[in-house]
Amino acid sequence: MTSEGRHGTHPSPPHRRGPTLPAHRLPRLPGQVALPEQKSARPSPARLQHFNGAPADDVERALLTCCRNPRWARRLAAHRPYPDLEALLAAADEAAYDLTPGDLAEALAGESLTPLPDGGYLAAHTALSAAYAAYESRFGHVFVICLDGIAPDEAVDQVLGAIRSRLTNDREEERVTTADELRRLARGRLARLVQHFGAPPVRERPLQERHAQSRHGP
Repeated sequence: MTSEGRHGTHPSPPHRRGPTLPAHRLPRLPGQVALPEQKSARPSPARLQHFNGAPADDVERALLTCCRNPRWARRLAAHRPYPDLEALLAAADEAAYDLTPGDLAEALAGESLTPLPDGGYLAAHTALSAAYAAYESRFGHVFVICLDGIAPDEAVDQVLGAIRSRLTNDREEERVTTADELRRLARGRLARLVQHFGAPPVRERPLQERHAQSRHGP
């Protein structure tokens, strides 16, 4: 039997579920960092020990910088101590999977778009602004994406491609995708938080001291 006989002579047209953005690839400019690369970090045992032993209120406030949902933060703080980073990240994943639609909406309300640096090229500002506006008009909340492992000079193209793809989702599909991106963002932020938790702030030398050293050498 021919392939036409097997599949019929009148294939159905593909179903389109939402607006898309026209294909667009931004020029690559050396030295331009469109969005910061997000990297995971491994804390020292001392930093994790500080995290495990700190007052619950302090830990919850810090955790809210990773995921802007109080229930998520309280759950992670209450389940301390964690033996290692892997156990902490697994607990963070589990808490993220248990977020209700209301929890997710609350977390998204606390998110903000990652801006381009002031010196970013105009085409990137224009393209991202249009893409963000199209996304927020369709879904009613800020666009979130985890860029772990993405090179800085590829980040804008990655974001634009992801928005184009996700604009075709229905609301439930996008809710699932957004929840997973938020979970991944929280993991990276949490790893970086614990890496520096309890560390003393870096003392910045006075301007006069820096000038004196530059004149006389180290």
